Formats: sequence, structure tokens, C-alpha cells
Amino acid sequence: MALPQTADKRYEKPVMVAANKPFGEESGLGALRDHPLFSSLEKCDLDHVLHHSRRVRLGHHQLLYRQDMPAHHFFFVLSGRLRLYRLDASGVDRTLDSLQPGDCFAEVMIYAEPRRYACYAEALKNSEVLMIPVDIYQELIDREPSYARAALQHYARRAVSRFHDLEIMTVQSARDRLIRYLIDLLPEQARCEGGEVELPLPKCLVASRLAMQPETFSRILADLKGNGLLRVNRSRLFIPDPMRLIQISQ
Repeated sequence: MALPQTADKRYEKPVMVAANKPFGEESGLGALRDHPLFSSLEKCDLDHVLHHSRRVRLGHHQLLYRQDMPAHHFFFVLSGRLRLYRLDASGVDRTLDSLQPGDCFAEVMIYAEPRRYACYAEALKNSEVLMIPVDIYQELIDREPSYARAALQHYARRAVSRFHDLEIMTVQSARDRLIRYLIDLLPEQARCEGGEVELPLPKCLVASRLAMQPETFSRILADLKGNGLLRVNRSRLFIPDPMRLIQISQ
């Protein structure tokens, strides 16, 4: 588990990509244009945001920002995978979320006061993110009410999702927390017929995300596999009968 001084050692200056380098669809900007925070922007306003934004390249386990660091930007994942985590009073890190291409994060800084990052953001593999100035986006939503409404609708959807996450974390049984987490990873159309999911984080970090020890996570996974409820191939899990899995967690 990370200690504060360990996290600081990993905070080396990320590699900035030239601001004026053209953005192509292959760079992840197509997904950004579809994101609720940007889909309502007029082309000239989106171009204005992109002109002031920077692409940031991160190496494996490199930190993008630290907990309590002043926040002047929010971010959009172009490639790779990141995780968000906090350090508790004893210096142990607690995984909060995982991020993949197409995800926007730290966007609450648009309205936050004071502006300080609430957690650490760490790259789990070589990654690239778009660093978007909060002030530039704020200027747009202050000028155009429809942009502000789109942002608030995005926050409302995120709040509903967070309430669902909180519901999972209040379940007493570690097994039931894991089952609900796995079911949520399934695409909607596979929740009746079954399908394969890929863990978005290493197993030890999924365990942290679900507030259990790695040994507990491995034991529950082995029990579910032994009962024919899962097939496990490293980070990929096949759920043959999701409804049966849901029933044993109720």
C-alpha cells in the first residue's frame, strides 16, 4: 500500500505535448465531442477549449496530481487507464474509482471552492489525458446558460451513480459487494444471458475498492468459481448465469 512519501516520489513532472499540435479523431477527441460536458458546445467554443488545453503523457504508476493539491484543471482520458485513490490517516491508500478512455474526471473543480483535488490520480499503464483549464470552461458556462444546464445534468447523473456505489458499499457481506460489482460490469444486454467482464483494476485494487482484504477477495472469487457461478481467466471473468448470481446475493 502506498505511503504519502512514496506517492510524492512518484509525482514526477508529466510529459506535456505541444498545445498547438492538431487534434485528430484518432487521438480520442471523437469521444470527447460525445461527452455530455462537450457535446452541447458550439464548434468555435470547443475549439477555444482545445486551444487552451494540453495533452499529458503519463508513465506506468506515474501520478497526475496529488491529494489536496491546488486544482486548476480537470481531465479527459484519451488512452490508457488510471485510478483515483485517497490516503487514510495511517497512510494506506483506498481505491475510489478506475478511469478508461472516454472518462472525464475532476470536473467537479468547475464549481468547487476551494479548488483542491480530493484524491490522487495515478496511471496504471502508459496513458494520455487532456488537461482542461477550469477557468476557460467556466467562462463558457457563465456566458451560455445551456452549457451550464448540460454540466448540471452531467453532475446529476454522476450523483445518482455515486449513490448506487454507496449502496453497494453499505452491504454488509463482502461476497454480496463483489457480486454487485461484477454484475455492474456486465453490459446491460448480457445481464440475462450471461457474458464476460474484465476487471478494470488489478485484483488487489478491486479488493481495496470494495473495502476488503485481497485474501478475502481471492477466497470469494474461488468459492464462486467452485460453485460454477464464474469462470476466471486472470482479469477476465465469464458469468454464465447472472440471474443466479444475483439471487444468491439477495
